[in-house]
Amino acid sequence: MPVRRKRWPITCGVVWSLLFACMSFYWAGGGTLGVDTLGPEISRRAVLRDEGFIIVVWLTGAVKVAGALILLALTIRWNSRLVRTAFRFAATMGGIFLFLYGLVNFVVVLLAMVRVLGLPIDPYSAWWRLFFWEPFWMVGGLFYFVAGRMARAG
Repeated sequence: MPVRRKRWPITCGVVWSLLFACMSFYWAGGGTLGVDTLGPEISRRAVLRDEGFIIVVWLTGAVKVAGALILLALTIRWNSRLVRTAFRFAATMGGIFLFLYGLVNFVVVLLAMVRVLGLPIDPYSAWWRLFFWEPFWMVGGLFYFVAGRMARAG
């Protein structure tokens, strides 16, 4: 398989991760555009600049950058099979986690919207979560999973 074809999930995953990190850094830095799509409680904490919440947002941005670095590490020809396997495993497991995180949240929001679950959720952010945020998590998970599975094992 040509190298270019093998690297598309890595490239897509890195772009996905860095875009997502930029959103976190923007919100952590005080930006508010789009924060209302996440829900009233998150929006309130962001607008009030809740110190603990802002630290968490900075940290999530850093974790997203770390994810991009893990994907980029898949492009390096490591001398150690153990190192190659560790990065492949991290990408694959990260992909499974990201996909399941988005899927579980999607189901929970959907069940809350049809009133099967009694969770307080406003329709505006619920629709954003159903049609953007949760699918966004799942797509990122697919990029990571496919990148980990396609990366050179030997």
